[in-house]
Formats: sequence, C-alpha cells, structure tokens
Amino acid sequence: MRDHEKPEIRKLPLFRDMQTENFERLMQAAYAQAFPAQLDLIHQGEPADFLHIVMEGAVELYAKWRSNETTMAVVRPVSTFILAACIKDAPYLMSARTVEKSRIIMIPAEDLRATFRIDPDFAVSTISELASCYRSVVRHAKELKLRNSRERVAAYIQRQSRRAGDAASFILPAEKKLLASYLGMTPENFSRAVKSLQPFGVVMDGPRIIITDRGALDQVAGTNPLIDGPDPSAESPRLETDGPSNIPGHLKVI
Repeated sequence: MRDHEKPEIRKLPLFRDMQTENFERLMQAAYAQAFPAQLDLIHQGEPADFLHIVMEGAVELYAKWRSNETTMAVVRPVSTFILAACIKDAPYLMSARTVEKSRIIMIPAEDLRATFRIDPDFAVSTISELASCYRSVVRHAKELKLRNSRERVAAYIQRQSRRAGDAASFILPAEKKLLASYLGMTPENFSRAVKSLQPFGVVMDGPRIIITDRGALDQVAGTNPLIDGPDPSAESPRLETDGPSNIPGHLKVI
C-alpha cells in the first residue's frame, strides 16, 4: 500500500472514528492491486471475501438475470464496495468490473467482521453507512417507479449540477451507456430524453451538459428531497456516483 493511501482511507466515514489500533490492524491485513479496464473483479452469487476500496480509476457494479444486464452504480475514488455482503458473510448480489485502469485495496471480510464485533465506533459507522445505502436504494427505486424517462434524466442532471456546486455546465461522470442503464433505459432512450429537454434549458455537447434555464428544467424534474435527497447528514452518493463512503467522487451504492 502506498504511503499516502492510508490517510485517504482513514478519512472515509466508515473508518474515521474507529480506534487507531484496529484501523492499523485492518490495513495490515489489506493489500493493493492494479487492474486493467474491463476486468471482472467479483461475480454475483460468489462469497463476499473482501471489502474493496477504489483508490484510482472507476468500477461498475452491475447485475444480470437471464439475458438482461443493468448498471447498479459506478464507484469512483475514494470509495468502498460492497459492505453489506461482507458484514453479513453473504454472497454478492452484484458483480463488479473496472471501467478504466483501476487501483483497488482489498480488506478481508473476515477481518472486517471481527473488527465490527470489538470496535463500537466502527460498528456505529458501519450501521450508518448501511442505513445511508439503504435510503439511497429506496430513493432510486422510487425514481424508477414514479418518474418517466424524461423526468429521470432531468432529475439526474439537476442532482449532478448540485453536486458540482450548482454549476451550469458539467461533464457527465460516466459514459451514456452506463448512465442509461442506471436510469433504467436504453442508450437511445437516454439520448432522446436529453434531446427532449432542449426546450427546457438543457444542451448536450458530447459528454458535457449545459443548463440554460434551471427553472424550466426543475419543472420537468419535479425535484423532491424524498426522492433526490440528500439527507442533511448524508455524504454524496456514487454515479452519482455516487454510496456514502464516496466523497465525490458516488454514485456513492447504490
């Protein structure tokens, strides 16, 4: 592990309040590895052997059923996945693959569970992290069920703008194919939805989104804190990117 990586990991909400000796013990058990783009890291149904921490690059979490496949999240530095399966000692419900060249630190799940039992502050942080992830999943489910495709894209653009400091222009955090899958649509439908937002103040220039009329866009999105968040104490999610351990970089877990 590189010298600068340990302090970066320590800053994550999951680890920042735990006892120093327990954190050091976890880091001693961890190891780092570099992976090329488009490499499968884990597969759904496999035992959860490691908690993964993305230090560089990006990782897509995805799920398959029969011939269908969907993006669940894109995880960017510095962020963890998949905590719930590690704590429960249960199979992964999602698969993961690198989107680009990535550097990943892996902590054995067995050591994670042992630390959970002896470090109260780490246990509280773990519960808080899992609760935030649960609320993120509920919000995403509400969005998929209650908004049409144009409304989902509009709300997504509003959230990304907000996370960029209410910027009127920003770069999409992932390629359109991944974003479309995350939002429950095809890439073609995603492009059509963005185009349909032009009369409401949205222009797409390659990967860049430009907002020219925020009020009109918000009318389409129907931004609602019970769907779009955030909670007052929540960290920014992934693919948004966003999961609570991500400080986007997002979103997050989903």
